[in-house]
Amino acid sequence: MSDAILEFKKVSKHFAGVRALSDVSFSIRKGEIHSLVGENGAGKSTLMKIVSGFYPRDSYEGAAFIDGQEIRFRTISDAENAGVAIIYQEFALVPKLNVIDNIFLGHEIRTPLGSIDMMAESKRAKELLDMVGLDINPYHSIQELGVGQQQLVEIAKAINRKARLIIFDEPSAALNDKESRQLLDLIRSFKEQGITCVYVSHKLEEVLDVSDRLTVLRDGNTVITEDVKNNAGMNEGRIISYMVGRTIENRFPWIEKKPGETVFEIRDWTVPHPVLSHKNALDRISLSVRRGEIVGLGGLMGAGRTELALSILGLYEKPSSGEIFINGKKERISSPSEAISKGLCYLTEDRKGKGLILMNSIRKNITLASLGQFSRFSRINSFKEERAVQKMVQDLTIKTASIEQDAANLSGGNQQKVVLAKWLIANPKILILDEPTRGIDVGAKFEIYELMNRLTAEGMGILMISSELPELLGVCDRIVIMCEGALSGELGRNNANPELFMKYATGGN
Repeated sequence: MSDAILEFKKVSKHFAGVRALSDVSFSIRKGEIHSLVGENGAGKSTLMKIVSGFYPRDSYEGAAFIDGQEIRFRTISDAENAGVAIIYQEFALVPKLNVIDNIFLGHEIRTPLGSIDMMAESKRAKELLDMVGLDINPYHSIQELGVGQQQLVEIAKAINRKARLIIFDEPSAALNDKESRQLLDLIRSFKEQGITCVYVSHKLEEVLDVSDRLTVLRDGNTVITEDVKNNAGMNEGRIISYMVGRTIENRFPWIEKKPGETVFEIRDWTVPHPVLSHKNALDRISLSVRRGEIVGLGGLMGAGRTELALSILGLYEKPSSGEIFINGKKERISSPSEAISKGLCYLTEDRKGKGLILMNSIRKNITLASLGQFSRFSRINSFKEERAVQKMVQDLTIKTASIEQDAANLSGGNQQKVVLAKWLIANPKILILDEPTRGIDVGAKFEIYELMNRLTAEGMGILMISSELPELLGVCDRIVIMCEGALSGELGRNNANPELFMKYATGGN
């Protein structure tokens, strides 16, 4: 008898002529933690959506089996009834409902008369929250919780539905280090209970830490399934070579630069807190970016990095004091359109929610902020627009069958490139990148780092916000560090190290 709980045999799937999966075959054993890795567009999420019932049986070729029985799910409910749960990076929670209502939504506990048994739900919710280690009031609404807490509610919901196979799709992308460690400990506890976990992640250090085995996909094909736990030769470099089909010797391709004059500067930038009247959200911040330079903006979660970027663009509270200079000239910016007109563009950390219109084409997304370049007398010059977009797609190696493909159908890395293309086509002089590599694979990260180097070589100034310390240390020429809304330190490339960074990030002098 096979020990596989989940098995794929020659599974293939296409989207509008684009091959997402091609004859994928491998198995996952009962009670193991099995990681699934690969570049964006490798087919990981597509494969897991087949298992979760998101894609019905008649939408793909080949076959998948659970406990030896072929999967014939037509809906997500079919998968849930078979004991399959999937925890997406974007949570399936209703923000305004409380924790209890979210856990039992669609699976309510009812009295003999058919009404909802609120006391039974409350008792069971507390048991579930204890199981996932979440000590909160279950009557709080989801929107009152942090990202890590919301994820634990999703997991409690999966346990309540008696899941025996839980799929975690990029579960730690938005978590801090402490929350990520807690999540991995929770996954290990599930294994002890006999629950099988599939871990889909770009964070290879976590994959190596938690996995029993892993499977690598590349371009929709199975590359290898290999033991991790008892394999001393398995390391990040080896996994990366499987993922990208080549060896990446240096994950952070920094190049020597010769920065020019200052192109962007803020002085004594102070912004009041939006809720606490006695406190400033940002306090007397001064920083600058020179032409041809990458300046990192680091700090712990809640330090105020994104708030700083949004306030510069006029999307946060108005500053109570402070000045902005672009190319040495004092400027006043009250809206993103003013910022763009002055050569300052901002790439949001939320590419799906705020960076893209997912149901619009690649072409429309790329030219959305620069339509004036392609219009005359209120009419779009379609030929000029198409030629410019095709060049961007080629320059940024965006993988797509057509520029008319919806952005929603692209992988995360290619979506990020579309957002970058939208701002590059606006010809900025200063680019603020907020978590530009969040949720994308090492190959796509490498391409974005190389693009940043190319842009600075052409004279652009870049301010990069990142929560990944190795990225800041590896990519930036200087790192400015924030703590509780204020600047706490600055590191040059020659003296930057993790210990000094954390000293400043935690408020040390």
